[in-house]
Amino acid sequence: MKDTSALNRLHNWRISHISEYGMTLILSVVVGLGSGLAAVLLKNLVHTINGWLLGFSLPLSFGGNGLMLVYPIVGICLTVLFVKYVVGGDIGHGVPEVLLSISRHQGVLPPKNTWASLMASTITVAFGGSVGLEAPIASTGSAIGSNIGRIFHMGPKNVKLLLGCGAAGAVAGIFKAPIAGLMFVVEILMFDFTKTAAIPLLFSALTSTLVAHFAMGPDVQFAFVVNDTFSLSQIPFYLLLGVVCAFVSIYFLRTSDFVEDLLHRIKNSALKVLIGGAALGLMIFLFPALFGEGYGSLTKLMAGHGSTLMENTIFSQMPIMESPWMGVIFLSAIVLLKVIATSTTIGSGGVGGTFGPSLIIGGMTGYALALFCNNLGLPAQSTANFALVGMAAVMTGVMHAPLMATFLIAEITGGYELLVPLLIAAATTTLIINPFEKHSIYARKLALHGDLLTHDIDSSAWQLINMRELIQTNFVIVRVGDRLRDLIEAIKNSKRNVFPVLTNDDKFVGVIHLDSVRHIIFRPEKYDEHEVTQLMTPISEGDIVHISDSPESVVAKFQGSNRYNLIVLDDDETYLGILSKADCLTAYRQFVAEASEE
Repeated sequence: MKDTSALNRLHNWRISHISEYGMTLILSVVVGLGSGLAAVLLKNLVHTINGWLLGFSLPLSFGGNGLMLVYPIVGICLTVLFVKYVVGGDIGHGVPEVLLSISRHQGVLPPKNTWASLMASTITVAFGGSVGLEAPIASTGSAIGSNIGRIFHMGPKNVKLLLGCGAAGAVAGIFKAPIAGLMFVVEILMFDFTKTAAIPLLFSALTSTLVAHFAMGPDVQFAFVVNDTFSLSQIPFYLLLGVVCAFVSIYFLRTSDFVEDLLHRIKNSALKVLIGGAALGLMIFLFPALFGEGYGSLTKLMAGHGSTLMENTIFSQMPIMESPWMGVIFLSAIVLLKVIATSTTIGSGGVGGTFGPSLIIGGMTGYALALFCNNLGLPAQSTANFALVGMAAVMTGVMHAPLMATFLIAEITGGYELLVPLLIAAATTTLIINPFEKHSIYARKLALHGDLLTHDIDSSAWQLINMRELIQTNFVIVRVGDRLRDLIEAIKNSKRNVFPVLTNDDKFVGVIHLDSVRHIIFRPEKYDEHEVTQLMTPISEGDIVHISDSPESVVAKFQGSNRYNLIVLDDDETYLGILSKADCLTAYRQFVAEASEE
């Protein structure tokens, strides 16, 4: 039956009148509009609920707001229930899921991703979860782009591009920073910045930025005007800041892994929520600056109202808090605990990202270092400038995105007065952290499992080619105990010159090459004299790969031997098939050709 639906009629008209790339440009604006609206909706929802909840207080005799002990447990519990009963138990993993979609699934993201992480993160952060909203918004924008691309029957290449447009639009809309949104896609999502991709990405980022401007005014997320100028004499101090932020980034990455793994060992969901929520509540009770995203606390700090961070805490009445060194100690404690609070929120069932926390931690690290230097009597440093540069440096270390971090801070400050110190600190952090941490917080686990697409085409090709699909299973086998007569029958029924020898339970024993038995296959009197195990060709470990081996190790074995075929075994030595060098090279060439297309 002829399909007369409006969407299909539109699709047919588009094919006749608009090129696929032209349609991609049009849809990039639509995706930017959707991403910008999603960012506005999420921010307004969270801030409205935050304001309402913080309007209540339960003062305790020894100080602090007792409700801070309760809110995080309630928020994480509601999030877990929402994910289980509304979403269906699988919400994905934010940016890592987007990266996996690009590398393994042609940019396809489920339709539920257009709203699930947005709503779940709203619940988590509104009730004090110490995570960021940027990654859920980026994930939502990516899903919007992916699904719009598929609705309009775009090809896989343009579905991926529209996915990137959604991510760029989401980040741009949050911070009114279109260049930062573009760099997020290039550095975090590993898109190649070609002229074909640049224009749709810019269209989407600019559209989303305009939506955010119209809907929320100029101060969309975090804004600050730089008043203190930079001088060349400050370069050593910014180099020091880059070094400190590099080690803070390493602490962030490794502590996050440790805390999340610790909580994942708790199999009972209710117990995990209770333990994680209680631990988070205690941290927020002691340090209210850990509540929610933390941009409000950072804004107060940089505006010169840092003492307000200690208000309504059990520390506020302590005489020792008057010491100028207590500011350094207090901020350092927040930096250390913010990492634990973020990973506790995520590990116990909350939904959110590490984008925002990396900015908060960087800002407070920079501010604390400036205070430290000033207290020592060294040449006075601008605490605000150090906080801004620290934000970029820690984001660089955690996300391995120096350009995005630099342009983000430049755009949210409305200019490029700090461009030199931003680049100095970002470069220093990058140089120090690379030997310790090869991948960003989003890419670590994907790289471990060989699912990460990078700008290195050769590396990505061997990482992402599905070796399982290349295994050939049409080789005729012979069994232990068979004789030359049985091998002759196998030769008659095969077009191959390799014959695997297996036990009755399919365990691999060896192989027979036709060339090695050619001298006796025409001597019938020998047919019953020789068992197949006596005719096997000697092989070594270099001739065998296991299905769990990395693609790089498979390539290394091909390169290290003269073999054109490798035997593939399961981890229990069960025979699976044979891998051909020719097939691997063909798949490699096809991957490179597709990846290199503009």
